[in-house]
Amino acid sequence: MLCVLSVAAGLTACMARGGSALPLQKVRLPRGFAIDIYASGVPGARSMALGPAGVLFVGTKDVGKVYAVLDDDGDQKADRILTIATGLNMPNGVAFRGGALYVAEVNRILRYDGIIQWLQHPERPLKPAVVNDTFPKDRHHGWKFIRFGPDGLLYVPVGAPCNICEREDPYASIMSMKPDGTGLEVFARGVRNTVGFDWHPVTRQLWFTDNGRDMLGDDIPPDELNVAPRKGMHFGYPYCHGGDISDPEFGKGRPCSSYAPPAMKLGPHVAAVGMRFYTGAMFPEEYRDQIFIAEHGSWNRSAKIGYRVALVRLQGNRAIRYEPFAEGWLEGQDAWGRPVDVEVMPDGALLVSDDETGVIYRISYSPASPVSAK
Repeated sequence: MLCVLSVAAGLTACMARGGSALPLQKVRLPRGFAIDIYASGVPGARSMALGPAGVLFVGTKDVGKVYAVLDDDGDQKADRILTIATGLNMPNGVAFRGGALYVAEVNRILRYDGIIQWLQHPERPLKPAVVNDTFPKDRHHGWKFIRFGPDGLLYVPVGAPCNICEREDPYASIMSMKPDGTGLEVFARGVRNTVGFDWHPVTRQLWFTDNGRDMLGDDIPPDELNVAPRKGMHFGYPYCHGGDISDPEFGKGRPCSSYAPPAMKLGPHVAAVGMRFYTGAMFPEEYRDQIFIAEHGSWNRSAKIGYRVALVRLQGNRAIRYEPFAEGWLEGQDAWGRPVDVEVMPDGALLVSDDETGVIYRISYSPASPVSAK
């Protein structure tokens, strides 16, 4: 990627995907924050997971590939992008544990043992072990975000195979299993399609985004940010949306009071996907233990919204405010980028993947940064 800096204008333009310019100067951030390119040439970049020494693993959805992104010289820009696997079935989810990379396809979880050693000798063949292949094969909401929880279990969602329908377990759920694939069980129900979750750094409770149903209009229902302090909770789908909207088809006789309400209502149809608690030391203290959410952007709303990184501010373990943090990928009704996931790096910078441009952005903070406040 070629980046050209204009000192006088304070603008940076970077080249990606066949030479088209990415207008990074249009991304608006709070004062002191700056955005640049961490890695380019990562087609379809979606969910991210950190390995040791800052190795970044990246999954995709439609491309069928899994990548490793390496910053060999520690200058906070990627030097190498290695393709770990190709030809997979929507390998969106990636997770690292015990020296192995776990990859989620639609109906199975794979494990690539010795992945860090392989990165030093990528010419060697790399064959995965199948950890569990009992998940449904439906491709509608079949791509998965995966992550290991503080309890050592791997959490795996199974989306609803439809816009709105009533299906038995394991559909519309978040499941958990041991690293070897045994002990698979439902942790939470009534979850239409989560593509991002994380655990509160203090309470260790699971928080997750959920995409609301379509075809009820532009402004309902909201996407959701939810919290599951215990196993066995039900979050409403398909009977209730947003905590207080009864579904016109499935809601009869199913009062919304029977289900867990969202911790925070998000924008309607913003496609809230990847989320992380900020645990780094680079950003100001006010961002510590707050939630960043990548909003992929609406696809069927008459006026597009989303296409940004949002911030949910918490007070203790309670969500109190929802606001934009980084926006500018959407200009009027034209979007030049689509944020998918966020990841906190060891130095405290925030990475943002973009499957539209095939790049990973790096958002950093410095009190002397010339970025203007919103």
